[in-house]
Amino acid sequence: MGQLDGKVALVTGAARGQGRSHAERLAEEGADIIAIDICDTLESTDYRGSTREDLDETARYVEKTGARVITEVVDVRDLGALERAVAAGIAEFGRLDTVVANAGIFSSAPLHELTEQQWDEMIGVNLTGVWKTMRATVPHLIEQGEGGSIILISSTGGLQGFPNFAHYVAAKHGVTGLARTASNELASHMIRCNSVHPSSVLTDMIDHEAMYRLFRPDLPAPTHDDFREACQSGMNLLPIPWLEPVDISNAVVWLASDASRYVTGVALPIDAGAMSKV
Repeated sequence: MGQLDGKVALVTGAARGQGRSHAERLAEEGADIIAIDICDTLESTDYRGSTREDLDETARYVEKTGARVITEVVDVRDLGALERAVAAGIAEFGRLDTVVANAGIFSSAPLHELTEQQWDEMIGVNLTGVWKTMRATVPHLIEQGEGGSIILISSTGGLQGFPNFAHYVAAKHGVTGLARTASNELASHMIRCNSVHPSSVLTDMIDHEAMYRLFRPDLPAPTHDDFREACQSGMNLLPIPWLEPVDISNAVVWLASDASRYVTGVALPIDAGAMSKV
């Protein structure tokens, strides 16, 4: 028996990284999965984007747990496409219980050097895309009349500022505000909404050369090991360089389950003490 037997969860950004991990862990606990991803590389980012093959691999991971899965290639900035994907998932599985708005991108520059494209793509995916995911799913949860759990993946950058990430921090603060507002608006329907705030998580979004240079500008050609050393000494209170995706997914499972049935409006750090570090 899993914690989520009989439930259906939608996960955006599901092709790899945190999204794949969330989909797999939710499936391990019994949920069927609607897995959504753009399967593309955005021009303003410095790392390889996800692919259709990545999304298919996520589906295989989910199927190995015994859960059912439907995949849809969707840009979360496209409300119409999101609505069609949600409708297809509900038609396939008959219901929707959990929404995990995970899709996100990352880039960096001092705020006065950011390009309009960097700003627009960041806000479009990391904030507007979260709202559009909610816009496409909340009416179904209300109509279903059985409550639900909405989990917005924010960041420690949704609770504090960081240099060189102004657009990212602005978007993630917006996500925190969305969760707090939605928890008030949707409580009468027994729909809970919480935000999750990870410290650095080792995925393709941070494990690349541009990030190495950002953390070790003193080195001409910093490596993954140099990046690890910088994170180990500077990021978290606990002596670890970063979290693994499953560390965030375990919190997602809890927020999706009845174990957290009266938890709503919470901004939950999963941060190895980063927010408490002085």
